Amino acid sequence: MTTKTTDKRQGGIGDRILTGIETLGNKLPEPFTLFLGLFLITGVASTIMALQNIQVAVPGSEEDLVIRGLFTGEGLTWLTTTMGANYIGFPPLVTVLPILLATGVAERTGMLSALIRKLFGSARKWILPYAVGVVGVTASIMADAAFVVVPPLAAMVFKAAGRHPVAGLLGGFAAVGAGYSTSLFPTSLDALFAGITNAVMETLPGIATTEVNPVSNYYFNIVSAIVLGMLAGFITDRVLEPRMVRQDVPAEETLADGEDPSQRGDRDAEGNELSATLTRQETKGLWASLVAALLLTVVFLWAFLIPNSPWRNEEGGFLPQSPLLQSIVFIVFAYFMVLGIVYGLFVGTVTSVSDIVEMMGLAIKDMLSFLVLAFILGQFVALFAWTGIGTWTAVKGAAFLESIGLTGFGAILAFIVLASLLNLLIISGSAMWTLMAAVFVPMFALIGFEPTFTQAAFRVGDSATQVITPLNPYMIVILGLLRRYEPEAGLGTLMSRLLPFVIPFWLAWASLLGVWYFLDLPLGPGAAIFLN
Repeated sequence: MTTKTTDKRQGGIGDRILTGIETLGNKLPEPFTLFLGLFLITGVASTIMALQNIQVAVPGSEEDLVIRGLFTGEGLTWLTTTMGANYIGFPPLVTVLPILLATGVAERTGMLSALIRKLFGSARKWILPYAVGVVGVTASIMADAAFVVVPPLAAMVFKAAGRHPVAGLLGGFAAVGAGYSTSLFPTSLDALFAGITNAVMETLPGIATTEVNPVSNYYFNIVSAIVLGMLAGFITDRVLEPRMVRQDVPAEETLADGEDPSQRGDRDAEGNELSATLTRQETKGLWASLVAALLLTVVFLWAFLIPNSPWRNEEGGFLPQSPLLQSIVFIVFAYFMVLGIVYGLFVGTVTSVSDIVEMMGLAIKDMLSFLVLAFILGQFVALFAWTGIGTWTAVKGAAFLESIGLTGFGAILAFIVLASLLNLLIISGSAMWTLMAAVFVPMFALIGFEPTFTQAAFRVGDSATQVITPLNPYMIVILGLLRRYEPEAGLGTLMSRLLPFVIPFWLAWASLLGVWYFLDLPLGPGAAIFLN
């Protein structure tokens, strides 16, 4: 691609805005450095406030909370004696890592990819965009791998069905990215968000809230995944694909001179195009894994539903809290592990226990960057709680919202808008939720919202805009695949084609949250919107 072409494609006002976002975002430090800076700023601010003997009256507490400073004798002693506990005790580690081990096995045995290919390959031509939409939204179960698995498969099945492959490519990417925070099934992201939410609520011990678990937003997630998936399919079918035809976008790929096909994201290790058709062995493995999941469900139902089940609470039920709800991580772990192992045994990707151990190790390897980031996130969250700044910010913020009358759904919409804007600059969901949850979860609790509702609102703002930010690393991957059809395509080309998904997704998801709010529907098992 020549410089001349690039300049031409980035000359409009929209491209200049996107370029400005890219420039601004690139000036932000990477997440570890960002939270290290926030940790130091919080430490300095807490010390100044402690020297001024600042206190705050906390609802539900008989005594005022006194701000404690990090750079004091007490604060430095706290830091040196609790650093390890702050890291190991960071709640997301407890929930994310077990689920990650199991999904790693399900992914590396090929089970998840086979399931997606089966769903795509069995869809009829007219329903194909909607299948891509629903599968793409749900594919966040594969974590970031969904960004490189779903789009090329969608392009392939679109082409095989006589539809435009670029519409499948971009529609698949939009569905994965714009709906990344929801899924038809619990994912490691649900566990991550829940852990962070519970951690920050420690700043308000006097407020009785319901503990958040990986399925606290599950009812909302199921409906969201279906609505957003169908909406993604509609936009792909009625807006994106007709535009590809009108613009005469090529439907055939081209290989660059000397290019190694095996290095392409839409090819296998031998350089052959990925196929949506499963082999006989893969089909047998997929059916066997589904039968195994059904048998596991029968076992779980028998164990949980029998009278006097140890997974019931003292009243004999399951809500609002019970050992069953505290076992969600194990249940998700068991399903993915059983599905992955049974499939792997049938197709030959699992031949011994050592294969499973290796897959689990690779899953952890993929998360090394998060494990490093979790160290400083844990320190920041612990400091925010220990100093009392988190409580002070929440109390003062809640009082301000009440003084201006912004305590209802309008406050939630403002929060969603802020999350959407920050999402253009901070791509890491864990980093952004840690940053926002530390302030807004306690603040909204003080004006009557359960933490799980604030978390659901964050999901709405966290996803829609990430398919148009130049800071999304998978934008470059998709741009490379797009250039197989359009060698002169640039980031502006890609973003302009993805923009039609952003506003409809945002409006539909925010409206859906409004339905939940005004009808006071449960967000998940035992998960209400308003505090009692």
